[in-house]
Amino acid sequence: MGNSAEKIYDIGIIGGGTAGMTAAIYGQRAGKQTVIIEGSTFGGQITSSPNVENYPGIASVSGSEFSMNLLDQATKLGAETVMEQVTGIVDEESGIKVIHTTGKEYHCRSVILATGVTHRHLGVPNEERLTGAGVSYCATCDGMFFRGRDVAVVGGGSTALQDAEFLADYCRKVYLIHRRDEFRGEENIVKRLEEKENVEFILSTTVRDIIGDQAVERLILNNKKTGKEYKLEVSGIFIAVGHIPQNEIFADIVKLDENGFILASEDCITSHPGIFAAGDCRTKEVRQLTTAAADGAVAALAACKYIAG
Repeated sequence: MGNSAEKIYDIGIIGGGTAGMTAAIYGQRAGKQTVIIEGSTFGGQITSSPNVENYPGIASVSGSEFSMNLLDQATKLGAETVMEQVTGIVDEESGIKVIHTTGKEYHCRSVILATGVTHRHLGVPNEERLTGAGVSYCATCDGMFFRGRDVAVVGGGSTALQDAEFLADYCRKVYLIHRRDEFRGEENIVKRLEEKENVEFILSTTVRDIIGDQAVERLILNNKKTGKEYKLEVSGIFIAVGHIPQNEIFADIVKLDENGFILASEDCITSHPGIFAAGDCRTKEVRQLTTAAADGAVAALAACKYIAG
């Protein structure tokens, strides 16, 4: 590889979530050849959401349908897609950026990092061991397995609230555990949960341990106000305590903040010329479907401007 006949893409997009696929749509519409490189699943985290109701102009759609529509739109416009794990980026003297994957490399005039985020773990005993055996990070993926049983949801943001609401339709009892004394998520979901007889809020409380031999049997909780520890019998625990970025492999080419997010503001421009960051992987206040799509559009147009010189 690396000869003069090497195909050069205008925009190499790392990550096939909403931000990445929107960037491809805008890039292709601007007459640029784009390639989306995705390591696991096209569509990103939204694919596991059963019902998306906060995207303007679409009253209700499943996350998987939304994602497949995006992918279909991008590929019909001519975007190329590859399922490979990116291992790094090298900047050649010519200004061409080489995206290395396991076994291949892609030469691009510009790069958009749209790597998204992964689930943050609680970091308590037995969490890793019992993942898939009662410990889950995706209520919509695994909730059906707990029909008629007692479960806990941990977290205080909108994701945790949505998880509790979803699980309440299947489970006998849903305990919503949050370390603070009030939720950060959408107030209207809190109100709906308050009206559900099988949902109980456990506030100012943390999970200290997850107990179970072959599967989750109970939790050891700690009340932060009283200092008391007590047991809670559940068959499943759904953890929704935020997300962490996966940008370590780019740390030598773009600047990251102390939490590992790529330093880039609303213009999506990073510390490295010709490399842009879009979506949840960059420093930002709001991480929503709409902001991911907006970033994708901004980053693609910024990349087009960069290519034009």
